[in-house]
Amino acid sequence: MSETEVKTNPQGDPITSVATPKVEGKVEGRKDPHAEAKKQRVVTPEYMFFEAPRTREFITGSEAAKEAIRRSNVDLAIAYPITPQSETMQLVGVLYGEGYVKEYYRGEEEVGVMAAIAGGSRAGVRCFTATAGPGTLRGLEGIASWPGHRLPAVALFTCRVVNAPLAIQPDNVEIAYLINCGMIVLHAENQQDVFDFIMAGFVIGEKNDVTLPVGVCCDGFFVTHARGYVRMQDRGIKLPPRDPWRGAVPVLDAENPPARLSRDAPVQKSNFMAYNIHAVWQQEVWAAVERSRKYINRYLGGLLTAENVEGADAVIIASGSAAAQSREAVRLCKEKGFNVGLIKIRSIRPFPTKELRELCANAKLIVVPEFNYIGWLAREVATAIYGYSKARIIGGPRVYGGQSMPVELIVDEVESGLTGKKSTNVAMSQIMGGTVNPEEVAHFMRSI
Repeated sequence: MSETEVKTNPQGDPITSVATPKVEGKVEGRKDPHAEAKKQRVVTPEYMFFEAPRTREFITGSEAAKEAIRRSNVDLAIAYPITPQSETMQLVGVLYGEGYVKEYYRGEEEVGVMAAIAGGSRAGVRCFTATAGPGTLRGLEGIASWPGHRLPAVALFTCRVVNAPLAIQPDNVEIAYLINCGMIVLHAENQQDVFDFIMAGFVIGEKNDVTLPVGVCCDGFFVTHARGYVRMQDRGIKLPPRDPWRGAVPVLDAENPPARLSRDAPVQKSNFMAYNIHAVWQQEVWAAVERSRKYINRYLGGLLTAENVEGADAVIIASGSAAAQSREAVRLCKEKGFNVGLIKIRSIRPFPTKELRELCANAKLIVVPEFNYIGWLAREVATAIYGYSKARIIGGPRVYGGQSMPVELIVDEVESGLTGKKSTNVAMSQIMGGTVNPEEVAHFMRSI
């Protein structure tokens, strides 16, 4: 018997298969799984958003996020599972297998994920992650540090309940935490918004005079697991890569430590200098948020959209899934003989203060429905238009804990606000202006 080398697998079993000859375009006899990704060509953001032909597909919000990442030239994606975001990052993992994402792995938990995203962005690569509800709050310490370190990255927040008793259904109270971190925050109504906002987020956040993270929020399950029509560019094109040397602060290398860390000599020597440096940098971060307005207008068509607002007796102001419910409420109000307009808020940070003041100047009634208990959007609206509108503001109706919002609740608030009919859906402390008791108005303003 001739002596031959017997190859074995890691378990010690003999390998008896015969190797297939290599063929161009194939890997070890199999079709190259990265072949299609390698054919992608880079196009300008202007071509991607305004000129590229689009086809319409009926897909879930998670699939819309996947398709946005496919076209976004992402270098690093890090995942940690939490419902309803898990499917989104699983699909991004599929993109990694196909070669559309350069590096991908599962973190040990949300704190580690957000720290790793920070490290990747500091090193100059384009980063993406997603989380939800308790995962957002667990990673919030890291997320809140991203703007101060001027780290452009995109995070998808598929909002869900965070309060006890725990549930997994949609409730967007977590946005109330995110809007005060210093990051840009967009709120998607549907699958199309998720697709568009993620892609635009990379371009906007990486602009030299912005250099900030972008949070794209949507109401989990209502968007992530439901299907809707999404108009998408061909998968054969992608955005230009991140050019980190054009950012507002240098990327991390052997010569440049991360921005604004305590190794700065003035911080170590003087409390006054430490406070001053922090204060000045906070101002710069929020100034950068404001500078993003022109790019949101350019690539997304505005911080808000308005429908039938001019001459309307009442205006519904909503964001996220509540905008979809409000659109149906407008139709039902018209059948009842009420002239009602709709303002859909797309950008929460920066907030469309100037636009709202102009649109709401002559409104008699404003209704702000929300999918959370605290009414963070009503507070933002009331603060923005205070002194610029005489409208009565109804901060509701609100549903929470994952409940859906019956359109009739919104219609009832419009009807009661215009006719004087008493509503039992909204607490009096959530109503401002008109004939409301001044003490109740003061209570409302104290809650802002």
